[in-house]
Amino acid sequence: MLVASFSGLAQIEEPALFTEADPEFDRGSLPHAGGANEEEMYAQPLFNEKPTNLELLSLRDSIMNIPAYNVYCNWDTRNLFIGKADKSAMEPGLIFDLAHSECDFVYPANGDMTSPFGPRWGRMHYGLDIDLEVGDHVMAAFEGMVRISQYHSSYGNVIVVRHNNGLETLYAHLSQRKVAPGDHVEAGDIIGLGGNTGRSYGAHLHFEVRYLGQAFDPREIIDPSSRGLVNTSFTLLPKHFDHIGVAPEVLAARSGSNTAAKSTAKSKYYTVKKGDTLYCIARRNGTSINAICKLNRIKQASTLRLGQRLRVK
Repeated sequence: MLVASFSGLAQIEEPALFTEADPEFDRGSLPHAGGANEEEMYAQPLFNEKPTNLELLSLRDSIMNIPAYNVYCNWDTRNLFIGKADKSAMEPGLIFDLAHSECDFVYPANGDMTSPFGPRWGRMHYGLDIDLEVGDHVMAAFEGMVRISQYHSSYGNVIVVRHNNGLETLYAHLSQRKVAPGDHVEAGDIIGLGGNTGRSYGAHLHFEVRYLGQAFDPREIIDPSSRGLVNTSFTLLPKHFDHIGVAPEVLAARSGSNTAAKSTAKSKYYTVKKGDTLYCIARRNGTSINAICKLNRIKQASTLRLGQRLRVK
C-alpha cells in the first residue's frame, strides 16, 4: 500500500510543547523509556534532529484531521511521550475499538516474541521484543498518523503512530525509517526496516503500546503466539498502569518470581575488541557460541563491531 501524506498538520505553538525550557514542563509526566532508565532519559535531549516544520491549522481543522486530537489537545512531533494518563478517570474503564475487520490489524514484524513486557535485568521493559533480521519489513499495526519519526540515543531509529482511538504504537531500533510526521498509514503499511540501532544488543523490533504517554502490556490487546488480536475491543483499566512508579524487583516479586532481579546479579557483559571472534569470546568467558547468540539475539554468522557490548552470562 502507498503511504499518503497530509502536509497541513497542526504543530502546537512552542510554549505548549513539553520541553525543559518550558516553565510548564513536568518531569513527572514522562515515563521511563524502554531502553534507558529515568535518570538517563532526563539527562539527554530526546532527539538529535530538528523538529519537522508543519503548518499550523485551526483547532477545528486539527480535530478533524489529527487522530484523537480531542484526547491529547496537541500534535507534538518532538517528544516521544506526551500527556499523562489519569488512572482515576479510567473507572469503570475506557473502551477502545481495535478492529472491525481482519485487515484492520497486522502484526508489526514477521518474528517471534523474544522478550515480554515487564521487569527485566533490574529495570522495567515497556514493550515486546520481536525477533527479526536487519532489513526486514516493519509494519504499522493499525491505521493511524505518524507523529514521531526520529533518531533517539536509546530507541535508535524510532517511529510513533497515533491511532484514531487514542492509542499510540511505538517501533524502535529500526535500521531505516520510511515515513515522516504527518504521513497517514494503513495497517500493514511498511513504515521502516528492522535494525539494531540505539541501545540494542541484537537485531529486533521493540514494540510498545501507550495511552496518553503511559505504556501498558501490548499482550493485553495482541497475542504474540497467534500474531493476532486478543479481541476486537479492549477495556483499559487502572490496573494496566500498576507498574508505574514501582521498582522492577518489586514487580518481579509481585508476579511470584524474582527472576529479573536474580538475572541482573548474574549477568556478565563483554566489550568486543579488535580480532575478537565469537569462538574466542565464548572460550574466554567459559560459555558457548550458541549461548552468546541466544542471549544477544544474534546469529553465528553475525558481524561483530568494535566496542559492541555482548551479554555472555
